[in-house]
Amino acid sequence: MKKLLELKNIKKIYHDINSETLAIDNLNLEVYEGEFVAIVGPSGCGKSTLLSIICGLENKTEGNIIIHKNELKMGYMLQRDSLFPWLTIMDNCLLGLKIKGKIKQEDKLRIIKLLKKYDLEEFINHYPKSLSGGMRQRVALIRTLACNPDILLLDEPFSSLDYQTRLALSDDIYNIIKKEKKTTIMVTHDLAEAISMADRVVVLSCRPSTIKSQYIINLINKSTPFNNRKDIKFVSYYNLIWKDLDIHV
Repeated sequence: MKKLLELKNIKKIYHDINSETLAIDNLNLEVYEGEFVAIVGPSGCGKSTLLSIICGLENKTEGNIIIHKNELKMGYMLQRDSLFPWLTIMDNCLLGLKIKGKIKQEDKLRIIKLLKKYDLEEFINHYPKSLSGGMRQRVALIRTLACNPDILLLDEPFSSLDYQTRLALSDDIYNIIKKEKKTTIMVTHDLAEAISMADRVVVLSCRPSTIKSQYIINLINKSTPFNNRKDIKFVSYYNLIWKDLDIHV
């Protein structure tokens, strides 16, 4: 596979009046085109901070981010759908492009095609209040896809949903990502979610965060996330990664 993104010796230090906190230290990571990478780690270890550094929302203190593609575009999907209630579903999907001032007719047609493709056609002119939580997250993903990003960054995309909806939506989101052939980096605290969706799971250490280990997920009959949880190798991966996290309550 072709290398798309490379993090080299990334360090992040937060400063306040009296002290400084080393959040990330000497972190190195490579991401390949078409790959789905899940990042897990103890609470507060800096998973979301790392995503913010990758997409430029936060500055790194040291290190390099190497891009292996000209004009690489990233799309960031937040924990909550953040849909504006006064905008229609179509206008919510167009929002990022409007902010950039780059809306073209082909963009509108692509969004309409995506909404139709993923069973949201009848809601194009509706408002977010008429959608279920899972449907809102699908709209949020389509909004992220509107700018046709090379890499999707997903920050706990299912954390605001109940368990049953999470299971169903993980299948939906996974299928959309695979059909649209998007390279994806997802941060999650849910190991089952990570193992069932990702090609590779990256385990971060406690703060200061660095990469502790990585697991290539080779399930026997890999299909949808829901079915992947039933795979005979799933529990083995879960136990290995859980032990690696070394979480003490």
